[in-house]
Amino acid sequence: MKLHKGETLFRQGESGGLYRLKSGLLKIVRVHEDGHATLVNIIVPEETIPHHSLISPKPYYGTAVALVASEIETIPSEEWYRELDHNPERFRIIAQQLQEKLRMMQQRIDQLTEVTPTVKLQKLEQWMHSYLGTTILTDVLTQEEIGQLIGLRRETVNRLLREKVAKL
Repeated sequence: MKLHKGETLFRQGESGGLYRLKSGLLKIVRVHEDGHATLVNIIVPEETIPHHSLISPKPYYGTAVALVASEIETIPSEEWYRELDHNPERFRIIAQQLQEKLRMMQQRIDQLTEVTPTVKLQKLEQWMHSYLGTTILTDVLTQEEIGQLIGLRRETVNRLLREKVAKL
């Protein structure tokens, strides 16, 4: 299945199958009771999602939206869980996938714990560059979302981006 930038793969609270991102990037957004949306995760190629349903089914934790044109493999949940029952080696594969995601989250924590806002933004840009190539960060994420990822207010992100452009 192909998704264009901005298209939704699944919505928070729905139930359904699993997906493997073959190419592109997805964001996982969680909408709170007050309507405020928070970017909680970036999904990169070769990840199988939702992570919290890899061993047992649960409703989707957030809404998955394509950040760029993306190709997704649909994995029917019945097939996935039946394969787990018949092939215990699959648990090792799941553990390896979750380990890689944990390592990615550790990199994100490193971004959050940088002392200066400028370095936080630089590290996020470097990390995203490895997936986006020449695409500019603000072409796929809003200033609010960038701020959520690196622990800064939108206004601070706006100022840092303006200062960066002024230096060019």
